[in-house]
Amino acid sequence: MRREFATTLLLSTLFSFLVPELIPVGEGVWLNIPKTGAKCVSEEIQSKVVVLADYLVISDEHSIFPTVSVKVTSPYGSVLHHSENATHGQFAFTTQESGTYLACFEAVGNSHGNKDISINLDWKTGIAAKDWDSIARKEKIEGVELELRKLEAAVEAIHENLLYLRNREADMRIVSENTNSRVAWYSIMSLGICILVTGLQILYLKQYFERKKLI
Repeated sequence: MRREFATTLLLSTLFSFLVPELIPVGEGVWLNIPKTGAKCVSEEIQSKVVVLADYLVISDEHSIFPTVSVKVTSPYGSVLHHSENATHGQFAFTTQESGTYLACFEAVGNSHGNKDISINLDWKTGIAAKDWDSIARKEKIEGVELELRKLEAAVEAIHENLLYLRNREADMRIVSENTNSRVAWYSIMSLGICILVTGLQILYLKQYFERKKLI
């Protein structure tokens, strides 16, 4: 029993301290929204990743109940969540494409009493967004087996993240090579035009001097 407890504790420690260093899994953010304008948070996420977020408007004065407008958009501008006059809420979605996902918060009307608004945003992605308690109850697993499932999910997430980074690097390399190729062709074309213009100028000057019998 002690051995199983020690193993579970070790796996939990590894999961808690090593995984967040390797992959972005969750983030708590405290936002101060100005009286006018909006404030946005963004994160670059690959496709087929679960995103779960909770937000709560914080008010120092009990007589004032500020509300905000919340809008979450995908890299291609699709609206994934939109809420008006909200004091708290939650949004969840599974990413369909890789790129930067944006969540914007804007103060509504004069509900804020002409003061800045504070919002607590708990943003979770990937394995951090999974409900491990529900998974454990559903699959009837606990202890070491549950921690191993968490580590397995973490390893899969790390592998997918590395593949995503490798694909991005390949795409950037292709773009860089295409740009270099275009620059090289542009340089060659510019040099050819300069040589052609210089030759035409020499030919014109030669004919001009011959007509004037200067040479």
